[in-house]
Amino acid sequence: MERVSALRVPGVRVLIVTFLGIGSVFGGMQVSLAAFTESIGEPGLNGVLYGVFAAGNMISGIVCGAIVWKVSPQRRLVIGYAALALTASALWTAHSALLLAALGLLVGMCIAPALITGYTLVESLVPAGARTEAFTWLTGAVALGQAAAVTVAGQLEDRLWGGAGFLVPMAGTVLALVTLLASRSRLAAHPRERTVARGVGHRDPVAVD
Repeated sequence: MERVSALRVPGVRVLIVTFLGIGSVFGGMQVSLAAFTESIGEPGLNGVLYGVFAAGNMISGIVCGAIVWKVSPQRRLVIGYAALALTASALWTAHSALLLAALGLLVGMCIAPALITGYTLVESLVPAGARTEAFTWLTGAVALGQAAAVTVAGQLEDRLWGGAGFLVPMAGTVLALVTLLASRSRLAAHPRERTVARGVGHRDPVAVD
């Protein structure tokens, strides 16, 4: 039996773009928080602010795993990702450490549900023999998005104003959300093709003289 690559599944390609946007949040936050705390003369707050962001991610992950969801994962991903894009888009407006911590907490709380739901969708979209490949692509997409975001955010912070790096999480998540909304039908699981065998006990009627 020929093995099917996970990349040939349209829904996986949509999830890869979605996870690239999540990576842009990690990378943009990493650079921009450091630049922000340096600009206010409190570089030691960098770890605290990133810790608050990580705490939000952890808390929502625990809660998300404990809930018995009645909403489909496709809808959960769209709603959760819209919340992520909305909160990430507000980061660049923060001009105080307290406000940035609050926004960072909210952004972190939106990431775990999106990640968990994305990985959950793989179970219904991808044949069992290609799921490990699909998980690898999604994990790699987060890492690639983070690496690209670090580079771009650093350039923005150096060339524009302080806090310009926060535009990267906004752009990454909004673009990914647009892709997700336009292609969400590809996340619907299609029934597997099944071959129905006739049972041994089935016999066509035979005329008897």
